[in-house]
Amino acid sequence: MFQLPQNDNKYLYTTNYSKDEESLCKMETKCLFNKPLNGKHIFSDIYVDSSRSPYIKKCISIMYTGDTMKQIVDQIVMDKLTSADYKVAYINADDEIMGFHEGRSIEFEIGFNILGEAEMKNPKITFGITKIDNKWVFGEIESNTSDWLFHNKKPFSYSNALKVNVCRALVNIAVGNNLGLSVVDPCCGIGTVLIEAISMGININGYEINPFIGKNAKTNLRYFGYEDIITIGDMHDIKNKYNVAIVDLPYGIFTQITTDEQLAIMDSARRIADKMVIITFDDMEQQITSVGFNIDDRCTVSKGTFIRHIYICS
Repeated sequence: MFQLPQNDNKYLYTTNYSKDEESLCKMETKCLFNKPLNGKHIFSDIYVDSSRSPYIKKCISIMYTGDTMKQIVDQIVMDKLTSADYKVAYINADDEIMGFHEGRSIEFEIGFNILGEAEMKNPKITFGITKIDNKWVFGEIESNTSDWLFHNKKPFSYSNALKVNVCRALVNIAVGNNLGLSVVDPCCGIGTVLIEAISMGININGYEINPFIGKNAKTNLRYFGYEDIITIGDMHDIKNKYNVAIVDLPYGIFTQITTDEQLAIMDSARRIADKMVIITFDDMEQQITSVGFNIDDRCTVSKGTFIRHIYICS
C-alpha cells in the first residue's frame, strides 16, 4: 500500500533505466536506500546526491503532501512560501504521465501562489510538483547533472569494457553511503571503475597485470586530471587489506585465462577484502562460494548479446 512519508525531512527520488539494466538499477537503489525500488520512484529519509547515480534523475526534498493539489496550494498560501528567481516544474513519475498543457496549468497555479519573482530560464531554485498513486508531493528539486557522461570520452576504451554508467552503479553498490570505505579494483583494465570512484571522492586503488593496458589506464586517469593510483603488477602480490574489492573477472573470450586462474583471482579477493562485488560472464555462484564468500545479492546486466552476472559477496 502506498504511504507518503510523515516527516518533512524526507525525500522522493525518481529514476529511469533501460530494460537491460533494470535489475542493476534496483540493486544500486537497494544498496543506497536499504529498501527496494517501488516502480521508478522511492521515498527515503536518506539523502543521496542524485548525481552519484546513473539512474536517479530527480530528488525532491519534500515540503508538502496532500490528497489534492488544492491541499498543496493551501499549505503554500498558509506558510506564505517565498522565493526569488524560482521556477515550478511538473515531474512525471512512473507511468502517471501528465499531458503537456495540463502540466503547464499545474505549474502556473502553484507558481502563482508562491511569493516572489519567478525566473523561467535561469532559476536559482526549482520547485517540483508531482502526483504518485493519486497523492500529491511538492518540494525543492535537485536534478542529476550527469557530469559523469564526460568520462565516455577517455583516450582509451575497449569494446569488452564495462559501460561508464554500469561502473558508476557498481561503485555505489560496493560502498553504499559509506564513502569512507577503502576500495580496490585488482583487475582494473583501462580504469573505468577507478575513474567513477575517484570522481565520487572514494579512496580506491587499482592493479593491472598487463603493462600495456595499465599504461593506457594511467593515461585515462591523467586525461581527467586524476592522481595515478594504479600499480602495474599481479593482484596476488597485494599486501594491503581493503573494505571492498570490485572485480571484473577476466574471461576466456577476451583474455587467455583458465578456470583455475579465475578461482585464484577470487581467492585473492577473499584474502585482501572483507567484501567483494564481482562481475562474471557465467553463473559462478558455486565457484564464488567455494573460496569462502557468501552471496548476499545478485543481478544481471546486458551488453549487446552478452549477459553479465553481478554478485555482492561477503
